[in-house]
Amino acid sequence: MAGHSHAANVKRRKDSVNAKKAKIFSKCAKHLDSAVRVGGPDPTQNPRLGLAIEKARAANMPKDNIDRAIKKAAGEKDGAEYLELVYEGYGPGGVALMICCLTDNRNRTAPDIKYIFDRANGNLGAQGSVAFMFDQRSVFVVETGKRDEDALTELALEVGADDVEVDGDAAVFYADAREFIAVKAALEAEGHEFLSAELAYVPQNRVALETKEDAAKVLKLIGALEENEDVQSVYANYDMPSEWADELC
Repeated sequence: MAGHSHAANVKRRKDSVNAKKAKIFSKCAKHLDSAVRVGGPDPTQNPRLGLAIEKARAANMPKDNIDRAIKKAAGEKDGAEYLELVYEGYGPGGVALMICCLTDNRNRTAPDIKYIFDRANGNLGAQGSVAFMFDQRSVFVVETGKRDEDALTELALEVGADDVEVDGDAAVFYADAREFIAVKAALEAEGHEFLSAELAYVPQNRVALETKEDAAKVLKLIGALEENEDVQSVYANYDMPSEWADELC
């Protein structure tokens, strides 16, 4: 999820995420399963699987769970075939949203997503209605440790990232979507542990929410979307005061 501060959002939601590990691991397993069925069980020959493994590791999914999911997918010949779908829409306050799904039943997922938008007084849009406002990037959130902003900027250049944002004791590195594995490996080599690591839709500009009521409605909509079993990730272009986010999240 992207908002007024990617780092702040990730850290603020960390306890909530830890409480929902089972659901997160289930979504990671589905991603691994899909990748194996498309390109095989060898990540050195299947870049899609390599990305799925990296995402699962970033979510702290145990190695045994990852290996088991890959072996299961490789051994099943008649399992579910997953589709990657991206839905676009607008929420309260004119906030644009990108919803990435992995589903074995398009006819189930599309009505579910529309229903969630309708309940939140949002609008599910056509393909392309929102995507032009976002860029797909590699996004890594790490703890800053003892590095100051200058040192982190220098580190970004060294590891191949093209931008870094610092927010308190967390930093967000942005890189080309094609450089995910290389930049992640370089940051790991520097001793960084990840709060999150993903291919994300990053908003080009952000919409300032004018009222706390709108902020609450946007966060409620995003939470409802993330609860859906087919939804992998939700990205939005809202901006809100940090004190609202602290109170509402």
